[in-house]
Amino acid sequence: MTAYNKLVRDKIPDVIRRNGGNPSFHIAVCLEFEYQLKNKLREEVEEFCESGSPEEIADILEVIDAICKYHGFSKRTIERVKKKKARERGKFRKRIILEEA
Repeated sequence: MTAYNKLVRDKIPDVIRRNGGNPSFHIAVCLEFEYQLKNKLREEVEEFCESGSPEEIADILEVIDAICKYHGFSKRTIERVKKKKARERGKFRKRIILEEA
């Protein structure tokens, strides 16, 4: 058996069973879930940085959706904050690299 101790998608234990494995897992409670979501986000971002694949972007978005749901942030609220920051500070379209300030 391989030790993981990480957050996985809901159907992963079933996939492991179908493949002949016997997964050991538990359901995370509040603070552990938040901690594991942050770890999962870091993991998925690292994987995207290595691969650049759209699958990893999809995984990042899935984790972000879970974080938003955990904290009670609506997509509407997030979009409003995103637009406000874009108005005040801009986006990343111009590819500006700040060297000194």
